[in-house]
Amino acid sequence: MDQADRLAVYKALGDDTRFALYAELRASPVPLSTSDLAERMALHPNTVRPHLERMREAGLLEVEMDSRGTVGRPQHRYRPTPGAPGVDLDPPSYQLLAELLAQLAGARSPRGGLDPEAVAAVGRTEGRRLAASQRSGRGRGARPACVEALRAAMERLGFEPILGAPVGARVEMLFANCPFRDLAEAHPDVVCHLHRGIVEGVAELVGNGRVVEFATLEDNRPCRAEVVEAVR
Repeated sequence: MDQADRLAVYKALGDDTRFALYAELRASPVPLSTSDLAERMALHPNTVRPHLERMREAGLLEVEMDSRGTVGRPQHRYRPTPGAPGVDLDPPSYQLLAELLAQLAGARSPRGGLDPEAVAAVGRTEGRRLAASQRSGRGRGARPACVEALRAAMERLGFEPILGAPVGARVEMLFANCPFRDLAEAHPDVVCHLHRGIVEGVAELVGNGRVVEFATLEDNRPCRAEVVEAVR
């Protein structure tokens, strides 16, 4: 970031309300609309909107149009631009660390390179942890079906899951958003197989489900999973 850009960022975040809105967007795994932010911050949408536009003009935010499930004009949804600074204005060190770790994991070795199943195994461990945390505090008989648990976990992580109509025991789940999109495009062999493992881990732990198909960026198809629920 050069001096002119840095000055624009400082000016944009010099207002307390704008700084609070930016912090809320940095903490969110999914893009947020003006009304989302207004509700979270107890502000009127007309107060929030110009602050968001000011930050967009400074290069801190990007906007996308979302017409799904709404009537009338599409909603604007905001998220930090790739590489935008953290709320402490330090360099985005976690993003840099994630990039370097993805490069390290994907580095080819003389023996043939990365084993996708080894990557997925790491994801499965995290998927089981997520599923267990979702179940905590529930009664023994209140455990959700694997597809519903998977939908909740993917929504929590920001993948914006969309469920298709069941075909027999199989349910298709599309992922409308990838919260790791920049890393996934650069290192699909690492990030996409971690995602696959997380999906498998959640499905296996809750309801003994199985992921019978998983399409990643490498497949040149919409990111999606097909899950089969265990017959009880």
